[in-house]
Amino acid sequence: MRPPRNPWLVAAGALSAGAALLHLGIIAGGPDWYRFFGAGAGMARLAEQGSPRPALITLAIAAVLAVWAAYAFAGAGLIRRLPLMRAALVAITAVYLLRGLVLVPVLAAGQPVPSAFIVWSSLIVLGFGIVHAAGTWRAWPSLGGRPA
Repeated sequence: MRPPRNPWLVAAGALSAGAALLHLGIIAGGPDWYRFFGAGAGMARLAEQGSPRPALITLAIAAVLAVWAAYAFAGAGLIRRLPLMRAALVAITAVYLLRGLVLVPVLAAGQPVPSAFIVWSSLIVLGFGIVHAAGTWRAWPSLGGRPA
């Protein structure tokens, strides 16, 4: 039985898929894109030197994000069920929320914010986590059982 469509998980899947595509764009965009999107000077320098390392790391991140998109789409009923639906969606949600909340301890300790990139990326990822959490909560009853 396929779970009912869930607009929250459809949106969550679209967000993760968009982030995966953005990471592929960063690889294509090269060193300037690595810098602009906050990958750091070291990654940009390696990309300038022709090292495959930045591309491989970024490709791995894109692959993870694509899998996360697939889980959200499966939870929404757009594609077939995947193994460990509940556990995967909870873990994905937790990663997004924890990454999004990374600034809380920094701010609570009264330390200066590291960079505008950290602030914006934290807020964006926190939004991703909230959308995933709402979708997972809404889909929870239909996520039980074994994959088809």
